[in-house]
Amino acid sequence: QVQLHQSEGGSVQSGGSLTVSCETSEYAINNYCLGWFRQVPPKAQEAVAAMDSRGRTTYSDSVKGRFTISKDKAASIFSLTLTSLTPEDTAIYYCAADYRPGGCTWHDVNSLAYKGQGTLVSVSS
Repeated sequence: QVQLHQSEGGSVQSGGSLTVSCETSEYAINNYCLGWFRQVPPKAQEAVAAMDSRGRTTYSDSVKGRFTISKDKAASIFSLTLTSLTPEDTAIYYCAADYRPGGCTWHDVNSLAYKGQGTLVSVSS
């Protein structure tokens, strides 16, 4: 069982930036596919970013160029930095992880087995 514990989200104005983080195990940070998805209930979850075990990153078109996924191996934390935020980015953001030795892309995030508890990011106009 992989534990994922997320940091608090926050509220920002349109155009602002915010970073959300997810703490996990040393093994997961070095060997798992790591990703982020968001959800505005009752809509379906939307995958936005992924990093495979080699550190390669991919993004959905809706966030490419604005969001960055990264990881700090020493701290066993991976993060999503959100920039140029708009009210349409308001959602509950979840981190996710799973063992995918063949690699992964953002398309795989919705099927990752382990998920964080979610954190609200609110963007006001």
